[in-house]
Amino acid sequence: MWVSIAALWLALAIDRWLGEPPPDWHPVVWMGRYLGRIGERIAPRHGEGRMHPLSSFAGGAFAWCAGAVLVAAVAWGVALIAGMLPAWAAALATGFALKPLLAWRMLRDEVLAVEAALGRSLDEGRTQLARLVSRDVNALGAVEVRESAIESLAENLNDSLVAPLFWFALLGLPGAALYRFANTADAMWGYRSVRWEWAGKWAARVDDVLSWMPARITTALLLPGSSARWASCRRQARETPSPNGGWPMGAMALLLGVRLAKPGVYVLNGEGREAGASDTARAAVAASRVVWLSALGATVAMAGRAAWS
Repeated sequence: MWVSIAALWLALAIDRWLGEPPPDWHPVVWMGRYLGRIGERIAPRHGEGRMHPLSSFAGGAFAWCAGAVLVAAVAWGVALIAGMLPAWAAALATGFALKPLLAWRMLRDEVLAVEAALGRSLDEGRTQLARLVSRDVNALGAVEVRESAIESLAENLNDSLVAPLFWFALLGLPGAALYRFANTADAMWGYRSVRWEWAGKWAARVDDVLSWMPARITTALLLPGSSARWASCRRQARETPSPNGGWPMGAMALLLGVRLAKPGVYVLNGEGREAGASDTARAAVAASRVVWLSALGATVAMAGRAAWS
């Protein structure tokens, strides 16, 4: 367990100083390639034939499970090999394997880049935002671009950092890898569209389950330093269609005192002011605090387990 604690902090140090590995060496990129290729088979594009809803659902569930087994098996194999090494080497190997499953520096840099681009022109802000979100950015105004960036920071803070740490603390490297696979599958397949309504339903629901507790932990870690209360965060979360995403987004809106909205879908903290340029930086600072608090919490949890075993 002490090896896992050392690996966790090493992974965060690598993330801080080195950032993401090249795409050809990135496990999450590999997951995305698998999901992209198999997705063309289980959910044909418009005009390429339709499948019965039950067949689509079964195909999506089977493809998800096959990928999940493969990801978990590879992560378990890496953990097994690391366990045969001296403690310092095991921590090093596990830390380097864990790092690609965490993505705080990239998330922070991308969000701050949206604000920097927006400072130059609205078109540049929209273009930069398109790297972060899947929504159509062409009709967004400057304030809406900023709101979208802050929302993405809050939601992905859970998906890219808190949740992987939660599952790593609970189930080790296989837990973190399995979560990132589930979250990537939801991002690629979990759309409510004609194509993915049934084929992506399993992926969406599994991600909902695996993200349920981490999303609320993220919310709790955002509350210190804010006048917001848990009940207020719950009310904001109910405004979004996601059972999890609205929690950290609502908490961030209340923490900053700003209004965050997705046009035609939800409005969070509707009585808040418009988000200004300084709010993006404030959001990044708050999120950074969550990163270190969640790492500390995972450390305490693993240390406590080691002490009791």
